[in-house]
Amino acid sequence: MAPRIRLGAVDYLNARPLVHGLGARADRYALRFDPPSRCAALLHEGSIDLGMIPSIEFLRGDPYHLVPGVSIASLGEVASVALFTSKPIADVRTIALDSSSRTSAALLQILCARAFDIRPAFDTLPPDFQTMLRKADAALVIGDPALFATTEAAGLEKIDLGDAWRALTGLPFVWAFWAGRPGALGQDDIRTLQAARDAGVAAGDAIAEAYGAGDAVRIARGRAYLRNNMRYGLGDAERAGLERFYELAEEQGLGRRRPLAFFGGAEPSVRRA
Repeated sequence: MAPRIRLGAVDYLNARPLVHGLGARADRYALRFDPPSRCAALLHEGSIDLGMIPSIEFLRGDPYHLVPGVSIASLGEVASVALFTSKPIADVRTIALDSSSRTSAALLQILCARAFDIRPAFDTLPPDFQTMLRKADAALVIGDPALFATTEAAGLEKIDLGDAWRALTGLPFVWAFWAGRPGALGQDDIRTLQAARDAGVAAGDAIAEAYGAGDAVRIARGRAYLRNNMRYGLGDAERAGLERFYELAEEQGLGRRRPLAFFGGAEPSVRRA
């Protein structure tokens, strides 16, 4: 029997459609869930075979291959990656960065330089609004804490980084994707992961209901999020957005560009889900 493939997935709602049904394949896949930064660390150290890594980490680890046609992306508002501030963005001088974040932190640095025209100091902290905003003018928060935050009563403005990226470039933003070292996957595994994506997209409402655990508000928000904000393909538009992100990241000294490579030697699917 072939050894099981160790999969490291992100422990946020937006990742659940990509692993739909994989838990039933314990004969082939050993699946674990971690924050995005931990997924990247596990892949870099070789503790998993395939990781759902933040896209900036492609520039920082070994030369990885991607699963063709599969990503976590958005076109415009993403809802779960945002800068929260009580000041006008032009007056922000310090920003606390969510310690779970890698790609979002890099994107924010690009947006500060290219879109917001500010040069703040950055400090990395655990994702707790009160602590972050006591220590900085604004806080970058990602994932479920950002998606389900209720900040209006606190007088905070939510600046959506997906919206800001589209305003800057007109392109989708790719937040994460499956990546691993060459040879980690065979063709059957590629097809299985693509099929899990398709099944997960189709089951979005059920996934949100299970994830919301009986909380009607969270369930409704989760359903809308998976339907309206998330994209799970990696086609021409997503690849253009990814390449532009890497170009601007290199300009900001956040990593050196390298060519995209895919398991099976494939180009990314044109799927737009």
